[in-house]
Amino acid sequence: MSNITIYHNPACGTSRNTLEMIRNSGTEPDIIYYLDTPPSHDELVKLIADMGIPVRALLRKNVEPYEQLNLADARFTDEKLIGFMLQHPILINRPIVVTPLGTRLCRPSEVVLDILPQTQQGAFTKEDGEKVVDASGKRVR
Repeated sequence: MSNITIYHNPACGTSRNTLEMIRNSGTEPDIIYYLDTPPSHDELVKLIADMGIPVRALLRKNVEPYEQLNLADARFTDEKLIGFMLQHPILINRPIVVTPLGTRLCRPSEVVLDILPQTQQGAFTKEDGEKVVDASGKRVR
């Protein structure tokens, strides 16, 4: 069992890049395909608290249920928004990564570098060609 967990959507380039940066640190994370196995209510509440973000910051806005449910409306409480995310996991923004150094919504994907316990083992270039880590394992700014 790994000490790193990623809530992952393999159809998402940001999520794929994040997973590969974790692997580039020499660690194989526990992968939770959250669309198939969404977190429980208590898990989702804990993830949000651990990230230190407002509930709305975890909502994906560019997916069908967001508009249908009129989630831009400020009348929805945090608890109601969490309920919508559990009912429609596609509304949960991703990837979320949990490590011993913290929990983050890794958007952009290189945010994961701030919470990885191990350094990068070599160069890493994102799918779009952006260089993130050089050959010596140092982050490119």
